[in-house]
Amino acid sequence: MKSKLFLIAFLLISTFGFAQNMEVSGKVNEVATGLPMPGVNVTVKNSTVGTVTDMDGNYTISAPKGAVLVFSFVGFKSLEATVTGPNVTVSLQEDAKTLEEVVVIGYGTQKKKEVTGAVGFVDSKTIDQLKPVKVEQALQGTVSGVNVTTTSGAPGANLSIRIRGIGTNGNNDPAVIIDGYLGDINLLNPNDIESITVLKDAQAAIYGTIAANGIILVTTKKGRKNSKTTFSFNTYTGFQETSKKMNLLNATEYALLQNERYANGGKALPFPDVSGIGVGTDWQDEVFNKGVPLVNHDLTISGGGEKITYSVSGSHLDQEGIIGGNKSSFERNTGRLSLTADLTDKLKLNTNATYTSFDRKNLNENVLGSVLFNAINTPSIYTPYDSNGDLTVLPSGGAAPGSNLGIEIINPLAQIENTYNYYNLKKLNGTIGLDYELIKDLVVTGRVGFNTQNARQKVFNKMVSYGGKVFDNPRSSVNQNAFQDNNYSFDLYANYKKSFAEAHNFTFTLGMTAYKEWGEGLYATGFDVPNNDIRNADISLTTGFSESKTASSYKYDNRRLSHFARLQYDYKGRYLLSGMIRRDLSTRFGPGNQVAYFPSVTGGWILSNESFYKQSKAVSFAKLRASYGSLGNDVGFGDNKYIGLLDGEASYIFDGQLVQGTAIGGLANPNIKWEEARKFDVGADLRFINDKLEFTADYFIDTRKDLIIPGIPVSGIIGTYGPGGQNPAINAGKVENKGLELALTYSDKIGDDFSFRTSYNVTFLKNEVLEVNNGTGYLEGGGFGVGQPAMTRMEVGMPLGYFYGYKTAGIFQNQAEVDAHADQTGVNGSAPAPGDIRFVDMNGDGIVDVRDKTKVGDPIPDATMGFNIQLNYKGFDFAAYAFASLGNDMVRNYERDAADVNRSNYLLGRWHGEGTSNSVPRVTTGNTANNVFSDYFVEDASYCRIQNIQLGYTINNNFTQKSGITKLRLYVGANNLYTFTKYRGYDPGASSGAPLSSGIDFGFYPVPRTYLLGLNLNF
Repeated sequence: MKSKLFLIAFLLISTFGFAQNMEVSGKVNEVATGLPMPGVNVTVKNSTVGTVTDMDGNYTISAPKGAVLVFSFVGFKSLEATVTGPNVTVSLQEDAKTLEEVVVIGYGTQKKKEVTGAVGFVDSKTIDQLKPVKVEQALQGTVSGVNVTTTSGAPGANLSIRIRGIGTNGNNDPAVIIDGYLGDINLLNPNDIESITVLKDAQAAIYGTIAANGIILVTTKKGRKNSKTTFSFNTYTGFQETSKKMNLLNATEYALLQNERYANGGKALPFPDVSGIGVGTDWQDEVFNKGVPLVNHDLTISGGGEKITYSVSGSHLDQEGIIGGNKSSFERNTGRLSLTADLTDKLKLNTNATYTSFDRKNLNENVLGSVLFNAINTPSIYTPYDSNGDLTVLPSGGAAPGSNLGIEIINPLAQIENTYNYYNLKKLNGTIGLDYELIKDLVVTGRVGFNTQNARQKVFNKMVSYGGKVFDNPRSSVNQNAFQDNNYSFDLYANYKKSFAEAHNFTFTLGMTAYKEWGEGLYATGFDVPNNDIRNADISLTTGFSESKTASSYKYDNRRLSHFARLQYDYKGRYLLSGMIRRDLSTRFGPGNQVAYFPSVTGGWILSNESFYKQSKAVSFAKLRASYGSLGNDVGFGDNKYIGLLDGEASYIFDGQLVQGTAIGGLANPNIKWEEARKFDVGADLRFINDKLEFTADYFIDTRKDLIIPGIPVSGIIGTYGPGGQNPAINAGKVENKGLELALTYSDKIGDDFSFRTSYNVTFLKNEVLEVNNGTGYLEGGGFGVGQPAMTRMEVGMPLGYFYGYKTAGIFQNQAEVDAHADQTGVNGSAPAPGDIRFVDMNGDGIVDVRDKTKVGDPIPDATMGFNIQLNYKGFDFAAYAFASLGNDMVRNYERDAADVNRSNYLLGRWHGEGTSNSVPRVTTGNTANNVFSDYFVEDASYCRIQNIQLGYTINNNFTQKSGITKLRLYVGANNLYTFTKYRGYDPGASSGAPLSSGIDFGFYPVPRTYLLGLNLNF
């Protein structure tokens, strides 16, 4: 009886249990994109019931009400959801820790925890939050040891990337490898990028001859297997404005100072009555435009089946300049195709192809005579247009007040109107590769990378007169230039992985690379454009002739053949060792120096994997690592320096007639060879509090030797001082960069709705020149004002490109101080007076002259740092990025030394009597040494910049999915929001990019402040 009762109870309970089961369906999406996720495992917790989502991310499972469903997928955080009804839809978050476990290291990948070199990483999410117009901007402040500077804020202008300082007087740009080929990062569409990896130390030695300046590895986006076709549309629009205006004198202030200047020079007052002058023209307002548009559209179509994946994208960017209206603009269009296919179980095809076309119009900038240079120096007493409505012609000199402007200052609006400079580039690049698994764990890769580009440039030089200025053009002309540049690479390499006794793990890489680059260009000029009209600016229509040569060209062909090998070993995941060597042969050098070998070794110790290491929540992961290696550089100093070329000019007498011919240009040096970088690094990677806090530290020493120094003095009898002649270049320099990098990241989640991530990195850097063996002990560069001696140097014991001039010690307050001071007449031949700058007698000989010049500044920052924060709350997301540079100096070289030009308003604090100022000298028309280059013109250009702020909102999927939209996000943002600095110029973060003139400011075109409104739409 009892057994029957038990059976009846069991059946009732079972029936009740089965009665509670329901059919639960739903969809699994990806948080970052909103796209459906196929292949996600869905299980009922504490049971064997489970299923997998289909290609549309849908699933159906049987589970009782109140049961817990577990959703899991590789690379994503597992998620649990309670069954409350027949529909359960969830979104999975990427697991950052898991994703970071594999990084690209060149000709292969490696788990991040096993990487033994110094590596930086930027993912697509960071790029999306930063919304850079150019990809390089995404590296600023996000990767320690990387400093990105703008050469100009003009649309389409290049940016300079420096990894761990400036190592050479030549080319310091890192090599960029895009999906395996050597490419240009500045032409990429940021939305096409999946990740960027920066190799900063000897880890980059696998690339040998191109690795001395560091390696940037770019991985572009690909389709996903077993997923339906998805569309991702991203767009933003915004407007731009200048991020800064200089504080210049208004018309009344200018007139008052001019009266004082002329009175101090013993001349009549130019403005006897200043009462009705007013504020005059703000020339910066005249040249800076407001509300300048910026538009970007991007569409990606991707998907894949069991064997094939694809990703097709197109983008359009249209940016106008904040100066010049339609005379300054940048338009870029890109199209990209990525295709992977499993041809067989062992043979895989990978292809990437990108087509880029851009048009750029630009103005003269960052030089004496640029638009901003003229806007700064044109007095505010002048109006843009005269009484006839024509653009005002500024005088060169005369008796009229304010007319002594010299022969360089012209109306900047007239300059803009008469500038016609067009540049168009079309480029196709990409890779085609095959991976074949020859035997188990042995994969052979063959890959061809290609770049081909054609460019056209047209410059119309209108016949125009600016009133006797150096920019007057008495004859119209048109320059039409055509360029074709190509390169290809062929890589063939094998990766073999093998483990023994579950303890010894090996990865062996062996391969070769053949690389060729070639190109040619043609420059041609036609004179006398019909009607002096841009519409007729074509050489085919010009009618004039010239006695000088009207066409020139260039042609080049360089090749490299490389072989490389790498062995990676680890013992039970504790002890890590990697050794690599590369042999490079370059046609840039003579027969005796064509071949070079670049070995390196890296090692690491994961302490947290040791048996004696006690696992704790405090320190969950600990790794020490070190690297040392040799890397090369064969670019940045010109080709064929080892032979003499007929690229000089000469005059000859034939049959009693003087004729122009050619002669040897640069004197050959058959012994010229590679520049070599020796890189040493020790570092530590630590994780705390269950991996919520990550800390990385690196100490590095980069020594670059055999730098190629041009212009070595030789006897004039050799004939190198003729037109086109050059003294030889030799390997005679050595530079060292050493420093400390620290990076800290903390991420956490509070409750179910709020998560955050914040990071900080700082790099301390010291740059020092160790050798300059050119006979003089230094190499000069840079230029200050007009006709003054060079102001920068590369000299032993000093930073590369430091500022060389007179050191000052305030202002002479009275004649007694002048008489008591060392004689400084030798500075420029003028005797000082009260109110003039006091120069320091550095050698103490009682005379101030050229022997007292010394270091007065350094353009290289002592420290750079980045701070980033990301917040997420329900559908809202917020991100902010900041960057700071400390200790970098800048030369204020945008002020013209002519009697009547305008000035910055700091001159209102000038010396005008004893005790009135000890920092700004008197104003006078008399001859003084106050304009000789000294630290008076050098300013601390340290700054902190809020690079980006973005606030977004993603609409709940429950609303958008009804219309077929998987993700709809709206956002507002601002780029280059504000810069904290004491520097008076436009942009303290700008640089010419040249090692010997990087910190000379001719009026840098400022990076615009941009306000954005955007949309991310996936369907």
